[in-house]
Amino acid sequence: MNETIEQWLDRDLVGELLSQTINAPQELLGMHMENGVQIFTAFRPYAEHVFVTDDKGGNEKELECLHPDGLFGIAVETDLYKAYKYKVQYAEDDIVSFYDPYNYPVTMTSFDFHLFGEGKHYEIFEKLGAHLETVDSVTGTRFAVYAPNADAVSVVGSFNMWDGSIHPMILHQNNGVYELFIPGVAEGDTYKYLITSRKDKKIFKTDPYGNYAEIRPYNASKVYDINRFKWTDRTYFRKRQRLMKEDRERLPMNIYEVHLGSWRHNEENYPDKFYTYREAADELGEYLSEMGYTHVELIGISEYPYDASWGYQVGCYYAPTSRYGTPSDFMYFVDKMHKLGIEVILDWVPAHFPRDSHALGLFDGQPLYEHPDSRRGEHPDWGTYIFDYGRNEVSNFLIANALFWVDKYHIDGLRADAVASMLYLDYGKQDGQWIPNRHGGHEHEEAISFLQHLNKIMSKRHPEAYIIAEESTAWQGVTTIVKEGGLGFAYKWNMGWMNDFTEYMKMDPYFKSHHYDQLKFSLSYYLAEKYILVLSHDEVVHGKGSLIDKMSGSDEEKFAGLKASYGYMFGHPGKKLLFMGQEFAQRDEWSESKELDWGLLDSEPHSKMKQFVKDLNHLYLEKDAFYYNDYNEIGFEWMDCENPDKNTVTFVRRGKTTKSQLLFAVSFSPLVQEEYTVNVPCAGKYKEILNSDDKIYGGEGRLNDKPITAKKIEEKEIKAEEKEEGTDEVNTGTIEDKPRTDYEITMMLPPLSVVILEFDYVKSK
Repeated sequence: MNETIEQWLDRDLVGELLSQTINAPQELLGMHMENGVQIFTAFRPYAEHVFVTDDKGGNEKELECLHPDGLFGIAVETDLYKAYKYKVQYAEDDIVSFYDPYNYPVTMTSFDFHLFGEGKHYEIFEKLGAHLETVDSVTGTRFAVYAPNADAVSVVGSFNMWDGSIHPMILHQNNGVYELFIPGVAEGDTYKYLITSRKDKKIFKTDPYGNYAEIRPYNASKVYDINRFKWTDRTYFRKRQRLMKEDRERLPMNIYEVHLGSWRHNEENYPDKFYTYREAADELGEYLSEMGYTHVELIGISEYPYDASWGYQVGCYYAPTSRYGTPSDFMYFVDKMHKLGIEVILDWVPAHFPRDSHALGLFDGQPLYEHPDSRRGEHPDWGTYIFDYGRNEVSNFLIANALFWVDKYHIDGLRADAVASMLYLDYGKQDGQWIPNRHGGHEHEEAISFLQHLNKIMSKRHPEAYIIAEESTAWQGVTTIVKEGGLGFAYKWNMGWMNDFTEYMKMDPYFKSHHYDQLKFSLSYYLAEKYILVLSHDEVVHGKGSLIDKMSGSDEEKFAGLKASYGYMFGHPGKKLLFMGQEFAQRDEWSESKELDWGLLDSEPHSKMKQFVKDLNHLYLEKDAFYYNDYNEIGFEWMDCENPDKNTVTFVRRGKTTKSQLLFAVSFSPLVQEEYTVNVPCAGKYKEILNSDDKIYGGEGRLNDKPITAKKIEEKEIKAEEKEEGTDEVNTGTIEDKPRTDYEITMMLPPLSVVILEFDYVKSK
């Protein structure tokens, strides 16, 4: 062995290198200056010869073998190589040449670590993960991963035969981040992190910040450039910003909830038959426009391992699933939706993550992303881990992820799943399975702080975007702004309404009359939060059947009842969401393994149901009384809510002006009411603009063909003679109250129907 090398060589580092426990490989490998000479060392197991050359391939010199397991080295005169490469010969015809990864410095700074440690590095995804770079005219990929409990980390992949000894990463001291730039690693190369735990266990992990992954059952990450896509939605965002000058809450929001893998299938796409993102963009986009939807909400886009989880057990938070194509393909999908004026919402899962060995769980051999105490770190019923919201680096991971989808993929909104499970320490747990907070309560203080931080920073950095809470309890202030003590969400799914309403619709009309208050109950609290009314996938799975299957009565009555239900939903204050397939009365409950039953549209009841929903959607867009005052008490007024025997309700919705007013009359009774008389708010003519009993929707055609003129009713309340208590005297005085003036109309109200009348405000004389 060369004397200079022998004196310089650190035997302890060599031992760590050979045992794959080295976390400072730059101290041993690469080029080092020692006593006026350049020392080059490289580790290439199974190599027969290793050479160093200049970057042009000249000045070739062979390294001597320093250790039989593959450590090579050479000492040469100073500055012979300004830039250099290694040439490795494994066999006579197996020669590879590459730039030395250990000749490139790490790039993360102390300020990066300061922000990350505070949980405020909102672009941490630009630093951690795998990023294509060009350094000194050399192209490659820079890898960085957070693994503070690891003894060592290596990058393994298709470029190094998955050998963990070849590319050990460099540990940044005192912060747990490992980094390495590997020249020559290109887009499409697959990789994982090989983590050596403190118990000397070898763990292969997918990149938590990876932007692309293999399609299941494989789970390696893939290098991908997500910055090259050419967006064309600038006009869309300019228009959106103009609209945002008016309160977002006053804009229409009619959401179509979609699982791309089962919306439609393409038989030519082997083996899963899934539509690609690009195919879905074109066909689904056209369908949404035709049907009059303003938003599309996508289930299961962040990469996930198990199809039947629908994407709610996420494996890769920073990667759109490869089931439907590449990240650029997904960008095309979003871009196409924006061209059509459709906003894109993603389901997002900050509440828990799966136990799959390749993913986040026990990431560096110990609890890292999950809370170390199982009573706070696990969901016993779901079999998943709970994020450790009190660890700043973990909350940073999630907050940056929310910002990532908005920033990099131009996503308009996120729907945060299972928020209730985050708010309560005892959610889904029995005694002994949870520990109280510092005050002895069951509120999860760290999760609450995380959600407030999330919503606050999203509002600040992307005021045009919004986050929706899927929260199923009576927690107060979900949509109250943070500075007033709320959680700060833009909207909340109204799970209570969905449960009450679907239970009511299941009942036979006779029993409906005994549960009339269940129909009306949500109107007693509709201003408590900024609600979205949902008939979501949750209601058409796990044996619950489809919406049409929930309706009572004959098949004809089921279709009529479902149309009435949709009419009531659209009249009820709050934004709207309907799960795919329910717009044409899908009969089977939803399954992620097959496409919707589009063949049903060959049947008239289904095609006419679709036409009804389409017309209702377009009417919703045309008349701002449907949405303008969703969260203002002026926007809703009961006209008839005391008719349990008839199972009818009537109410008014008001829009931006006095000329934007609609009267909704809804019957959940199978009996026709040819002369249904109901109070109305003012004089004038009431013109029918939608009737679900119209023949074009499969009804009997019992319509209100002509405008209905409101009639005035005058009453004087006269106090009756009263006999004074304890005497025989009679009080003959009378008290005349001010005349009370009302108006009423008499109309045709078909059975199981919704009738919508438009009217202008006319001041009473």
